[in-house]
Amino acid sequence: MKRTSPFILTVVAAAAIIVAGCIQSSHQTTAGKRNLTGAWRAQIHFSSGAFAEVKDLEFMYVFNDGGTMTESSNYDASPPVPPAYGIWKQVNDSSFVARYEFYLTKPPSTFQHLSGGMVWLPDGRGVLTDSIVVAPDGKSFKSSVHLETYNQTGVKVTGGDEATGVGIRMEI
Repeated sequence: MKRTSPFILTVVAAAAIIVAGCIQSSHQTTAGKRNLTGAWRAQIHFSSGAFAEVKDLEFMYVFNDGGTMTESSNYDASPPVPPAYGIWKQVNDSSFVARYEFYLTKPPSTFQHLSGGMVWLPDGRGVLTDSIVVAPDGKSFKSSVHLETYNQTGVKVTGGDEATGVGIRMEI
């Protein structure tokens, strides 16, 4: 059996350490500063539209690798609506844009509908476009949000609802 020289073992070990360091460095670049991937909590303040009177609106976002995302708010149960689902992309070093949609619901029209099991029925959808700028430390962001709503047939009901947001990255 042939023995491997100590020099070759040293070279192989050094190469392994360099490769591991490059992989770690690459991961830190992707998962560190100026990356949107992960979970965030934001306070949203609409200056116009139906949500302008709501002063305690919060969004929870999850931005996934690959460009998909989910958003839920502390008002998802009032009226009951499911979370919003959408897509996002990086625009430049610190800027991102997200577009996500949620379903609108309407209350039962009569007590008979409510007592007969007909509860909140579909009533269209909302489309949010969010321009996000991540802070240099990667732990917070500021955003501007635009909301449009559409009825069941796809006709625009409202447009131009504008908001600003401030978010923080969720960490353990």
